[in-house]
Amino acid sequence: MKTRIISAIFMAPLLLLVWLGGYPLFAFSALICFMGLFEFFRGFDAMDVHVNRPIAYGCAALLYLLVLICALGKTGSLSLSDLISFWVMISVVLCLADSLIEKDHGILGSMAALTGLLYIAFGSLHLYLTERLGGHNPFVWLIMLCAWGTDVFAYFGGFFLGKHKLCPNLSPKKTVEGAVSGVLGSMLCCGIFAAAVIPSWIMECVLIGLIASPVAQCGDLIASAFKRKMGIKDYGSLIPGHGGIMDRFDSVILTAPFIYYCCVFFVYGSTL
Repeated sequence: MKTRIISAIFMAPLLLLVWLGGYPLFAFSALICFMGLFEFFRGFDAMDVHVNRPIAYGCAALLYLLVLICALGKTGSLSLSDLISFWVMISVVLCLADSLIEKDHGILGSMAALTGLLYIAFGSLHLYLTERLGGHNPFVWLIMLCAWGTDVFAYFGGFFLGKHKLCPNLSPKKTVEGAVSGVLGSMLCCGIFAAAVIPSWIMECVLIGLIASPVAQCGDLIASAFKRKMGIKDYGSLIPGHGGIMDRFDSVILTAPFIYYCCVFFVYGSTL
C-alpha cells in the first residue's frame, strides 16, 4: 500500500497537464498513446505475435496529426468525424495489407495492431477531444475522477470489506464489495467536483460517475485479460507499484471515449 501511495503522489503533477488543457493535454494524450502501444505490442511479442511497429506507430501518428490539423482549423470543410473515418480506413487497409506482404507478421499481427490502434490510440485521444468540447471543458476532469476515483475506492473497499470475488479468473484480488465501493467513490468524486466547479450540472455529473465507473472497471479487467493471455504480470515497470502506462491508464483509455460521447449526446447535444 505504501508503494501505491508514493506512486500516486508521483503521478499527481500529471494532473497539471489536464488543468492546462490545450496542447499540453494533447501532448499528454499522445504520450499515453505511444507508450501504451509500446507496452501493449511488447506483450504480444511474449505470445510470439509480432506487430509491424512502423505501420502501427505511423497510423497512430497520423491520427494525432489529423486532429492537430483540425484544431488549427486547416481542414477546410472537412469535419473531425470525416478525418477520423479516413484514418480508420487507412489503418485497416495498411494493417491488413501488411499481413499479405510480410510473412513474419501474419494476420494475428495485423489484428493485434488494429486492436492497439482502436483501443489505445483512439481511446487516449478522447482525453484531448473531451477538453476540446466547448472550449476549456471542465468535463475532462470527470475522466480522471471516474477512473482513478473508482480505482482508489475499489482498492480500499476491497481491502477492508472484500469477501466475494468479482472475477477470480482475471483478477483474484478484486471483489464485489470493492466494485460497489468504486462506483460509490466515483459518484462522490464527481459530485464534489460538480458542486465546486459546475454546480448547475451536479445531477448529471453524479449520473456520469455512476455509469462510467463500471466502464472504468471493465477497462481494468480487459487489460487484466490481455495480460493473462500474454503471460505477463505487468505491462511495464515505469511507475513503482503500478507497473507501466497501460497498468495505470487502462481504465482511463476506456473511460475517456465513454464520457466524451456522454457529453456529445447528453450535455451538448451535438457532435464536433
